[in-house]
Amino acid sequence: MHARLATVASLALALTLSAAKSDPFEGRVAGPAAQCVDTSVTMTGPSIYDDNVIVINPGGKRMWKAKVRGQCPGLRPFNTLIVERWGSQLCRNDRFRVLQQGMSIPSQYCFFDGFVPYERGKK
Repeated sequence: MHARLATVASLALALTLSAAKSDPFEGRVAGPAAQCVDTSVTMTGPSIYDDNVIVINPGGKRMWKAKVRGQCPGLRPFNTLIVERWGSQLCRNDRFRVLQQGMSIPSQYCFFDGFVPYERGKK
């Protein structure tokens, strides 16, 4: 009986956690892909959304979805991105590394593979 209750509790927790993760691009309209993003303005992020998408929110009405070229080990929410920037733009083929929680050595280099802008839809 206790095992059954534990299973039900685990399932309820999993469903709650998956429902809590909302799509940051919901209600936004995708624009044409870009090779670079201007990061000279105040920005929030980049933050990891899932194992292939990084979200960059420079403030205001536009957000960027940064795609990742190939596989990038450790690319999971709550891990830390170490981004190498050269100037005021973040561009395709720029590299970054991922620092997993509790670790002191970052992953191998990973590379950005373009950026898609998302703007709030008109109401």
